[in-house]
Formats: sequence, structure tokens, C-alpha cells
Amino acid sequence: MKVALDTNVLAYVEGVGDEQRRAQAERLITLLSINEVVLPTQVAGELYNVLRRKKGLERAEAAAVIMRWSDFYGLTPHTTQTFNDALALAAAHDQQIWDALILSIAVASGCALLLSEDMQDGFVYRGVTVANPFAERLHPLLASLLDTLPESPA
Repeated sequence: MKVALDTNVLAYVEGVGDEQRRAQAERLITLLSINEVVLPTQVAGELYNVLRRKKGLERAEAAAVIMRWSDFYGLTPHTTQTFNDALALAAAHDQQIWDALILSIAVASGCALLLSEDMQDGFVYRGVTVANPFAERLHPLLASLLDTLPESPA
């Protein structure tokens, strides 16, 4: 099952936020198959800003982190179509345009899930379900996915 990641998942892995969130995000990243993860370019750009502003990394350090994630997952760019879809989504559902762009890229990439703490948990758009991986009770689709994945070696 293809899964798109929102910025907060990677930000927690990078040590922005509390230790519990970091551990949860690291576990999630470890369990997901590299080939099934979609990393929208918008997320990479947002992560750069978070690392600069919230973690205080220098420009070159933040850029190196982004390049590491990009090398690991690859980046999925937006297109004119995904941007137009994002505009329509933002207007119809009162979403932030940049969140809508991430969701539109997830749709175009054939994802079933978008893992995001910031977007509405359970929101479904064109077959993609937004699931908060840090919720006390996981969305059933995410819980089902995690139950079917083998635990990573310790």
C-alpha cells in the first residue's frame, strides 16, 4: 500500500518535538517499505523551513538533511494538474493550499494513505485517507497496515 508522508513525520524523526513523537515516527519510518513511500517535494521544502526555524540548523545542515531524505525516498514533484487539483481542493474544503498540494500529489501517486498530524484525521479525498499516525487511536486503515507489516529487527 502506497503511503505519503507529511512534514511532521519527518520533523519528529529529525528531533523536532518531544521524544515520544520521535520514537513513534522512527518506528513508523522503519516499518514502511521504501518503495511504498511517497515524499512530495512540498514536504521536503516545508521540512527545510522547520529544520531552520524550529531546530536552528544552518542552511547547509538543513539542506543536507533534505538531500538525505530525498536520496532515501526520492521526491515526487507537483505538476500543473496536481496544483490545479490542490486549488480546487483548497477552495472546496477550506484547506491550506500547501496541505492540499501534498494531498493532491498523494492522489496522483496512487497512495491509499497520507500520514499527517496536521490535516483532518479520517478525511478522504479521491481515495486517499488522511491518518494521524500519532493519534491515541489510529485510523483503522493505518492500524490495519501496521498490523500487516513485519516488525523491524531490533
